[in-house]
Amino acid sequence: MIDMPEFAYAAAPAGGGSWSLFLLLGGMFVIMYFLMIRPQSKRRKEHQALVSSLSKGDEVVTIGGITGHVTKVEEGFVKIKVANNVELRMQKSSVNASLPKGTLKSLEED
Repeated sequence: MIDMPEFAYAAAPAGGGSWSLFLLLGGMFVIMYFLMIRPQSKRRKEHQALVSSLSKGDEVVTIGGITGHVTKVEEGFVKIKVANNVELRMQKSSVNASLPKGTLKSLEED
C-alpha cells in the first residue's frame, strides 16, 4: 500500500448545514420584505386613498405631468379642466398627486 501524506485526505463536511441554510433563506426573505415589498404596498395604499378621496374642485397632477382642476368625478374617471374650455377625461388611477388649493393660480401668475 502506498503511504499518502495527511493533507491528501478529504476533510469531513461540517454538520448542521441544513439549519444554517434555512436561516440564511429566512434572513434573505426578511430583508427583501423590508426593502422591496413593504414600501411598495405602502405606496399603493396611499395612492388608493388619494384616488378614492378625489372630489370636485381638487387641484391635481397626473402621471403625465398635466395639472388642472377636477370638474367631475365619475365611477372610474375624472374630468380635469386644464385651460379655458378644455376638459380632459382621464382614469382616476392616472392622478398622481393632489395639490394644495391655490397652487395652480399661483403658477398662472408667474
